[in-house]
Amino acid sequence: MAEDAPPPEAVAAEAEEAPEAAKNGKTSMPVKVYAPFQVYFEGEALSVSAVNETGPFDILPKHHNFLCMLVPCVLKIQPVEGAEKSIKIHRALMHVKADRVVVFMDV
Repeated sequence: MAEDAPPPEAVAAEAEEAPEAAKNGKTSMPVKVYAPFQVYFEGEALSVSAVNETGPFDILPKHHNFLCMLVPCVLKIQPVEGAEKSIKIHRALMHVKADRVVVFMDV
């Protein structure tokens, strides 16, 4: 069994490649959060977390097409680079299509 395990060097090399894959867009998705007169976030993200009437949920790359109204919550976006972004939502429409997330606030 130990013969089937990859050598430690290969495991370390794979771990180093993971952030690079995110920068290539392979594990990220474009996200835009905006209201009629302001853009709150626009860029590549690894995940988006929000709440609808059913409860909390996460959107990850390759998510199925999805449309919902968000209830008051804190929308959390994990960008490819930098710290997590938190945006307070009162009411918003979220649309996920073709590996892209759009949140239109104040509707």
